[in-house]
Amino acid sequence: EVQLVESGGGLVQPGGSLTLSCAASGFTFSSYGMSWVRQAPGKGFEWVSSINTGGWRTTYADIVKGRFTISRNNAENTLSLQMNSLKPEDTAVYYCAKNIGSDINSYSPGGSRGQGTQVTVSS
Repeated sequence: EVQLVESGGGLVQPGGSLTLSCAASGFTFSSYGMSWVRQAPGKGFEWVSSINTGGWRTTYADIVKGRFTISRNNAENTLSLQMNSLKPEDTAVYYCAKNIGSDINSYSPGGSRGQGTQVTVSS
């Protein structure tokens, strides 16, 4: 059974930083691309970033490009999202998601994702 457990969310002031983590189990982590998606209050899911199996290819939504960095550790089956220069509009529940394939373009909204971690950016 695929299990994805996010952690690291919290309350941060505008301009601050947070690092989210996702612990994966129940599948061969190193064989799948991974993604982060988010859901702001009252809105639908929004894709944020994806990474390929080896960690050397990444892609970002324009609204987070240059501020967020996705990474993975295949030895520890973990996925991370370093978030800098946070803005109030980044407030959302953040989810890690298992892609349906190996590359950065294999994210599917219908794929497995965790329960999420709340990020609130407010002064």
